[in-house]
Amino acid sequence: MKQRIDNTTWNSILNDVRGTMTEISYKTWFLPLKPIEMDKEAGTFLIAVQDQMRLNLLTEHYMDKIEDAVSKVCGSKFHVLLKVMSEREINDALRNPKQKDTPSLKPLSSDALKQEFFLNPKYSFDNFIVGPNNNYAHAVCLAVAETPAKVYNPVFIYGGSGLGKTHLMHAIGNFIQQKDPNMKVLYVSSEMFTSEFIEATRGAKQSNEKINNLKKKYRTVDVLLIDDIQFIEGKEGTQNEFFHTFNTLYELEKQIIITSDRHPSKLTDLDERLKSRFQWNIVADIQPPDYETRVAILRNKAEQQGVDLDDVMLKIIDLIAEKVKFNIRNLESALTRVIAYKVLINKDKALTVELAKQQLPDIFDPREVTITCETIKQAVCKKFNVKLADMESSNRKREVTHPRQIAMYLTREMTDMSLPKIGQSFGGRDHTTVLHACDKIAGEIKTNATVAEEIKQLMDDLK
Repeated sequence: MKQRIDNTTWNSILNDVRGTMTEISYKTWFLPLKPIEMDKEAGTFLIAVQDQMRLNLLTEHYMDKIEDAVSKVCGSKFHVLLKVMSEREINDALRNPKQKDTPSLKPLSSDALKQEFFLNPKYSFDNFIVGPNNNYAHAVCLAVAETPAKVYNPVFIYGGSGLGKTHLMHAIGNFIQQKDPNMKVLYVSSEMFTSEFIEATRGAKQSNEKINNLKKKYRTVDVLLIDDIQFIEGKEGTQNEFFHTFNTLYELEKQIIITSDRHPSKLTDLDERLKSRFQWNIVADIQPPDYETRVAILRNKAEQQGVDLDDVMLKIIDLIAEKVKFNIRNLESALTRVIAYKVLINKDKALTVELAKQQLPDIFDPREVTITCETIKQAVCKKFNVKLADMESSNRKREVTHPRQIAMYLTREMTDMSLPKIGQSFGGRDHTTVLHACDKIAGEIKTNATVAEEIKQLMDDLK
């Protein structure tokens, strides 16, 4: 049932969001928003936005924060819908919360999937920047999109938050839909799957009908894209339902694509049957992008927003690329904040590097800890329980050489030191030794899930 959103609820949502961003971002993007209505049965929460630019920015950079805040305050999982509305439309909607001109709020029918409710048309293969960090995952996803369930099935993509997994998922769905509109494509987060399963099994009355509808919804699709599967860890009932859903789709030769923040073997609180199935075919990882890829991502983003890539903007892009290394979502968000400041607030003044820095205090914080070769050595030694002196020694035991090579690799990736300088810092080694170590670890990251996880954890700790 649809209902109005009271001021107390809305203010609590705003306060929750406010604590996750700068005051300027909060006042610019969130204060002007108008809550329209919520529908607990459909699990939707409608918010009015003033213009398309704001809708695009909020959808791309803040949707996770908004949905987290809404779900936290309202006590259950909601899918937030943003809609561009005039002041008159907002007033009409608030006077009549049961208006019929909001078709996107209708509950999804089990008989007729509404793919547009899930897929974001902004994400495509054309605007996905390919680099050494993601080229394998990209190639696999493109092959799957071109021939669903024919070459790779299932596909399991894993990597840290904000590295492009969701972009690839939506790109697959959009590509398939454009090629064949009759294909039934469903993108869903594992949290939404869990929420629907809980709702279907709640109460004895009509539970059989709800469960059958749930099965019909998920087991009659041609392509199932399920995001962030790690969230079903520890949920026995949800895992069991997904296990049978997976088996049904696989036996019917339907395409299954799954993402996670970890390799299947690292999902410790997951049914072993699911872990095994997730590794039946392709498991591909996405790593943080290198500097060149980060710059390419930012330049592409600026061009999409119609920004002239003059000398100042190129310098700003380079600075952001140097500072934000591990999360593409944060990388793009930083550039968007600078562009928004120029467009909305600082229209009459020329944008400078210093002005850009002022808008990104969380990135250009003078108190931030600088990552150096020494801090990397210390972090690696602590993780592998080796002595700092071993980093520079001639010890060739596996328990020493492996951490040393990882430290060299991280130093090359996370600092601007040259190969000869890195070699000098590791006991006067030749630059070719450093290059060999870096290439070796880079190769192991792609083939060895344990090494990939070690590198990810060390990078997260060093950040």
